[in-house]
Amino acid sequence: MNPSGQNEEIMDDATRGEINALLPALVARAPGEAASMLDPYPDDFVAQMLASLNPALAQSVLERFPSARRQKIMAAASPPIRQQWIRNEAYPENSIGHMMEPALAVFGPATTVAEATRELRHFVTRAFITYVFVVDDEERLLGVVAMREMLLARPEQRLDEIMIPEPFHLTPTMPLVEAMKATMVRHYPVYPVCNAGGKLIGLIRGQMLFEAETVELSLQAGTMVGVEREERLTTPWPKSFRFRHLWLQSNLILGFLAAAVVVYFQGTIDRLLALAVFVPVVMGQSSNTGVQTLAVALRGMTLGELKAGGELGLILKETFLGFLNGALTGVSAAAGMYIFATFQRSPVAWKLSMVVFFAMTLSCLIGGVFGASIPLILRKLGTDPANASSIVLTTITDVTTLAVFLGLATWLV
Repeated sequence: MNPSGQNEEIMDDATRGEINALLPALVARAPGEAASMLDPYPDDFVAQMLASLNPALAQSVLERFPSARRQKIMAAASPPIRQQWIRNEAYPENSIGHMMEPALAVFGPATTVAEATRELRHFVTRAFITYVFVVDDEERLLGVVAMREMLLARPEQRLDEIMIPEPFHLTPTMPLVEAMKATMVRHYPVYPVCNAGGKLIGLIRGQMLFEAETVELSLQAGTMVGVEREERLTTPWPKSFRFRHLWLQSNLILGFLAAAVVVYFQGTIDRLLALAVFVPVVMGQSSNTGVQTLAVALRGMTLGELKAGGELGLILKETFLGFLNGALTGVSAAAGMYIFATFQRSPVAWKLSMVVFFAMTLSCLIGGVFGASIPLILRKLGTDPANASSIVLTTITDVTTLAVFLGLATWLV
């Protein structure tokens, strides 16, 4: 054996061991933190490390490096990986094109099973091969061949004799949500990705597709309350502080609007002290109604369940639910107010109970309306609906609830 070849093999094993040791810590971090973690390592090591990751995560980490360093890392990668990274950069982050990996087992239709098998022996040392892809001279996808068909076929048979013609494929511009809907009833282990002309430009594994969607859904809850997508449990506290503090300051400023409403009705509160006790009750119910509606609307938008033209139906449904829930909880709250006001020997206990009932009903109705409409409006404006929906909804429900509750009390009592 060539001594230099043996040393190279030992070095490869050492590198592989270091990659495996670093991998768990790397995937637990946000892309920006992962890039900082890899920054001290040589370019070739970083390229091998990224090639071991989920393609979507690898692309996101690669994009966090400065341009000059990113070019060096891409140059150190193998030609198929480098070509795929360059191709993936052209597509949005939440699209299929952004998370493709190279299609290696690609052959012409006249290739025999014996010829393809010889070539596959080289590919399987570098990647897990599930399907053989059959393309024409212009690399347009003609069909796929499963490994089972390769095993059962005669060596002299051509691939176009045993392939599945015109197979299902994804397109690189397809959003992640649309791809999830398209693959929901198929459950293939691998999906070819073709451009508008039918040219095979990559593949995406079913497992990676569902992992990406799971991550997207898990990030949504944090985004609603001002937690950046980049923040993880391992994020240093100064960076977490920077991520969260501006959102909290904005929320505080908007909270002053609710305080201004209280100041405006200060005379009513001073005259009817029982109102102050029930302010958080009514506000809490209105806010909870709005947040429930918001969560359902965002989930439907993320999963692609909200079809074009279905926006009005969503708003009407949630408005009715807000009214119904508000009326029923309003009865309970009104009974509570009547008991409390009677215990306090208030001469207007029944009027206060009616104020609570109407305020609860109207506030929950408003929460339903805005919980459904705010994410729709933000999406129309080109903003991620999850990014600002919560803070806008909280402000609207707080201000309107106080205005309705205290305004009704001033008018009726």
